[in-house]
Amino acid sequence: MQKLGISSTKELNNGVQIPRLGLGVWKIPDGEPVVNAVSWALQAGYRHIDTAKIYGNEVGVGQGIKASGIAREQIFVTTKLWLSDQGYKSTLAALDDSLARLGLSYVDLYLVHWPFPYEFLKVGNKRAETWRAMEELHRAGKARAIGVSNYTIAHLEEMKSYAAIPPAVDQVELHPFLYQKELVDYCSRNKIAVEAYSPLVHGKRLDSPDVAKIAQKYKKSNAQILVRWSLQHDFVVLPKSVRKERIQENINVFDFELSAKDMEFLDSLNENYRTCWDPT
Repeated sequence: MQKLGISSTKELNNGVQIPRLGLGVWKIPDGEPVVNAVSWALQAGYRHIDTAKIYGNEVGVGQGIKASGIAREQIFVTTKLWLSDQGYKSTLAALDDSLARLGLSYVDLYLVHWPFPYEFLKVGNKRAETWRAMEELHRAGKARAIGVSNYTIAHLEEMKSYAAIPPAVDQVELHPFLYQKELVDYCSRNKIAVEAYSPLVHGKRLDSPDVAKIAQKYKKSNAQILVRWSLQHDFVVLPKSVRKERIQENINVFDFELSAKDMEFLDSLNENYRTCWDPT
């Protein structure tokens, strides 16, 4: 396995390099909380920030990036298209709005946040026309890479019928308690990078005795074991915290390596446990 470090990146299918570890900012309020989290993360060495329109904190993310003094091109910024903005024209407008809130001229990665629920909203499947707009935004330089989030194998297979540019990324919930191996293997075969959100299981399995047993062996926290598990599976991983010491702790995972046996043990904890809505 290639030695991983704080500056490790993964090459996407269009040649763009994405940092292997990023800060997720879901549920961090806009204003001071998210400005602080982004600032602390960038000070700690993170170079990847993952937000979304629906998080309601793009303004603060942009302020934190600007205040850091770090050159824009050194920071990888992701945002996402919300459900209500799906459709051709509305997708084009939505990224312009996100860029205005972020105070940026481009994002490094733009994701379709969910594959539906237009079936539920009774206005039809807009995935194809939404993706056509995503491709246009990419060609215009407003998004260096485009991808999807919460897409299942069925959704990714469907994309082959309409996508001129394949998705660079599928961002899904992943941790040892939800090890979506079939989806992971599919993405690997199709050159789609996998991003793991909620790698700390929203704290709901953080005190797992099984994880604690591994953590004690390596003299690491349970959270660090979960982050390292994602990294060793070649995922891009997005732990979230609003606490300075936890943000630092979550990136302090490059001075040890889980053994193959311990990785297998963690894999075996899979119970298809979701903390978020099931896209199937």
